[in-house]
Order: sequence, then structure tokens, then C-alpha cells
Amino acid sequence: MLSWLFGSRNPPSPPAPSPSPPSPISRDPWRKIRFDDRARREFVQNYQPRQQGRHLRVLLHGPPGSGKSSFINSIDSALRGKITTRALAATTYDHSFTKKYKSYKIEKKDPGSFYPFIFNDTMGIEKDVKGRVNIEELKLILKGNVREGYKFNPVSSLSESDPSYNNTPTMDDKVSVLVCVVPANTQMDDEVIQKIRDVRDAASELEIPQIAVLTKIDEACPEVNKDVKNVYKSKYIKKQMEAVSAVLGIPLNCIFPVKNYSSEIETDIEMDSVILSAMRKIIDYGDDFLNDQSASDDNCT
Repeated sequence: MLSWLFGSRNPPSPPAPSPSPPSPISRDPWRKIRFDDRARREFVQNYQPRQQGRHLRVLLHGPPGSGKSSFINSIDSALRGKITTRALAATTYDHSFTKKYKSYKIEKKDPGSFYPFIFNDTMGIEKDVKGRVNIEELKLILKGNVREGYKFNPVSSLSESDPSYNNTPTMDDKVSVLVCVVPANTQMDDEVIQKIRDVRDAASELEIPQIAVLTKIDEACPEVNKDVKNVYKSKYIKKQMEAVSAVLGIPLNCIFPVKNYSSEIETDIEMDSVILSAMRKIIDYGDDFLNDQSASDDNCT
């Protein structure tokens, strides 16, 4: 310092600037999606199963509070163009808010006309006994053995002698697609993960296709909260999807991040895009399953 004051030709270098923190979003999206894709919306709205007279039955499962009921409401809202809350959901609840096995249909513009897919909500999968869904009952639901309105019993499984047991399930009673709903903003307990795997194994034995929906992406990533179009640029959301794929064994191309409708009072075209993107895949996989099942039935006759 003194040498510089007295005329040194080599003054000290200024301190190097601190490196900028890495951006939380990528410059280019790692999965391409068209927002305001009319073709995707029209596909969902105009879908009819290749097997005439059939409908898709979509079973949702996952931890309590993950947004299963809200996902049903979000699809309903996106297709009807108005916010709906037909599947009751709770923002704060110690255990699962859903207590009964209930079906939800989405009405078309014409009164009394419904889309050919049915959603079934379930109790949340928890690590303790209190309030949790019985895994064996979920397996019965997959096979169509549980009747509408059955109240979930966390202690004992539904018996064949129970009035709620369906001894002669039709193809429409059986699940066409299993959807695992998991939140992006929390980690799942190891016991919960194992139970989800057990349900997946049962579905795999029945050759039922499966996808995962990653919810609450706006709570998990500030950049997505600012603009939902950042969903496939967010490094954190990609990391969470990779984590879900690793622990549940679901391929990345079968995992879809979604922002459910919660505080909104009007529908949003960008939110609809990610919601209907997931719904498009549910339809694709479910329709293939129905077609394969029908082909198998024909071969057995």
C-alpha cells in the first residue's frame, strides 16, 4: 500500500467481483410445450373411446394434502371455462379430507351430457394407521370390486360379503389409468413411498398404465409462481421430477408438473395448458388400455 502511495507503477488490483448466482431457470425449456394449444384442448373435449360405450376410469392416489381433489377440480375448471370445486378439498387438515369412494364426471356444454372419463378420489396414503386408506382396498378398487359410496376403513379391508363389494365388476368399473399425485414442495416419508410402490405393483400386475402428477409447483419454485410458463425451464422442478422418478420408478416422460387452481377466481390459459397436457396423456394411456383389454377379451371368445 505504501509503495503505491509513493509512486509505484503497480497499484493493487481491485477485488474481483463476486460471481453471480446461477439462474434458477434454464435459458431453453427442457420439455417443449405449446401454451394456448387449441389442438390439445379440442382433443380432450372431443375424445371418444375407441371402444364404443366405454369410459375411462382414472384413480388418483398419493399423500394427504397433495392436491388429488384439487386436480380433479382443475381439470373440471379447465374444460368448463369456470372455477369449480365439486371435489371437496381442504387447505389445512391433519389427515386425508376424503373419506368415501366417490366418482366425479365432468359435464359438457349440453345439460346431461358428460365427458367419457370418470375420476375417483381416495384417502391419502399415510405412514400411520389413523385416517389412512387401506392399501388392500386400493387394490380392490383397481379391479373394480368397490362400489360407489363405500366409506374407507383404515383398519380392515372390504370383504366379499359386504354390500359395498362388487362381485361382478364390468370393464367400466375397473381402473383404466392410475395417477399418483405428489407435491413438489415437500418430501414423502419412506413408508409412504413404499405404500405407493405397493399400489403401483398391483396396478402393474393388472397392466394398468400409470403416470405421476407433480402438484404445488408454484409453492416449490418462485419462478413458476411468477410465471407458470417457466415450469419447463425451472431447474428445481426438473430436479423434483427426477427425484419422483427415482423413488417411485415412474419414467420422466410419465411425470407432469401441474399448478392446480386454488386462489384464482377465473381460469387462466397458461394454467389450463399444463393441466390439459397431463389430461391428454391420461387419455392416451387409458384409451390404449381399454383397446388392449377389448382385444384380449376378443381373443378369449
